[in-house]
Amino acid sequence: MSTTERFDTVVVGAGQAGLATGYHLARLGIDFVLLDANEDIGGAWRKRWTSLRLFTPARYSGLPGWGFPAPAWSWPGKDDVADYLAAYAERFDLLVRTGVLVDRLSRHGDRFVAASGDRRFEADHVVVASGAYHCPQVPDFAAELDPAIVALHSSEYTDPTQLRDGGVLVVGAGNSGAEIALEVSATHPTWLSGPDVGRLPFHTGSVWDRLLTPPIWFLASRLLTVDTPIGRKVRPKMLTETSPLERVHPKDLAAAGVERVPRTVGVQGGAPAVEDGRVIDVSNVIWCTGFRPDLGWIELPILDDDGQPVHERGVVTSAPGLYLVGRHFLYSMTSALIGGVGRDAHYIAQRIAASPHRSAVPGVRG
Repeated sequence: MSTTERFDTVVVGAGQAGLATGYHLARLGIDFVLLDANEDIGGAWRKRWTSLRLFTPARYSGLPGWGFPAPAWSWPGKDDVADYLAAYAERFDLLVRTGVLVDRLSRHGDRFVAASGDRRFEADHVVVASGAYHCPQVPDFAAELDPAIVALHSSEYTDPTQLRDGGVLVVGAGNSGAEIALEVSATHPTWLSGPDVGRLPFHTGSVWDRLLTPPIWFLASRLLTVDTPIGRKVRPKMLTETSPLERVHPKDLAAAGVERVPRTVGVQGGAPAVEDGRVIDVSNVIWCTGFRPDLGWIELPILDDDGQPVHERGVVTSAPGLYLVGRHFLYSMTSALIGGVGRDAHYIAQRIAASPHRSAVPGVRG
C-alpha cells in the first residue's frame, strides 16, 4: 500500500548540500524533509576509501552555523566528515529520512511528487541536492578484462587488502588516482595511467599552503563566479577538465616507484593496453575514471542536449519550484565543496521563502 506525506519543500539528498539547505530552510520557518538513500547520515562518505582526507583544511570545510570541529589547519578524514554531517543534522534538529532512494520526480497538478518505491512525498518545492555525479564511470572495454583480474572502481576501493598479489594499474591520473596509486605502491608494483594534469606549486600543509590558501579561497568563491566575466570564461573548463594534483605530486609517485604510462585505450588478450601499444600485465585494475551525472529519474523537461540541467544559479526556470544545490560551479568554483555550498543553499532557501506558491508552514523546528 502506498503512503503519501506532504511538505512545503522536499530536499533530495542529505549530504553537505542537503543539510546546508535544511539549515537555511529551518531558519526561515519552512516545512521540509530531507530524503537520503543511505541508511545513515554521512553514509556516502563512509563508503569512500579508508585513507581519504579532504583537500581543504577544516577552516574552510564547515557548513553554515557550525564550523568543522577540528584544528583549523588539519585535513579531516572521510569518517570525520561523516561524523560531522550526522552531528550537524542532530545539532540543528533537521528532519532527515534515511534509506529513502528517490527514484522518480514528477509533477501532478500544481505539486511535485517525489516517489521512492510505493512511498510518495508531495511538495510545492523540490531541491535536488543529491550531488553532481554519483554513477561510477568506466570505459566500455572494461568488460573485456580477464575475469581473473581484480577490477574496482574508485568508489568500490577501500584499501590494498582488496587486491590480489601482483601488479596494479590505476587508470586515471587525477587526485584520486594519484592518491590511490601512492597507497597501493607500498605493497604492489604500480602503474598510473593517464595524462599529466599538472600540480599545485606547493604541498598540502606546507607554509606556502597556509599562506596562499586564504587568497585562493577568496578568488575561488568571490571572483570565479557566474556573475563575473572571468568566472564565466573559466567555468566550462572547470566543469570538464581534471583538477591539478594537490596532496600527491609527481615526484612523490616517482619516489614510491609508481611508473607513469599513457592513457588506457583498450584490452588485448584480457589485459589492459595503453596508448603507446604496450599491454600492462597486472593482476588488478582500479578505475579512477570519475562519475557521470544521472538525472534520468527527474521526469520533467529540464535537461539540455548534453543531458545537463538548465538553470540560473540553481533555479530551474523550466520547472518553477524545482532547484539545484551542490553541483560543480553552480554559482562559484566552490559551490560543490563543504565550505562553499552554504551560500548557494542560502540563496535557494530565500527563493523558496519568497515564492508565492508556499503552503502554510509550522514554526521553526528546533
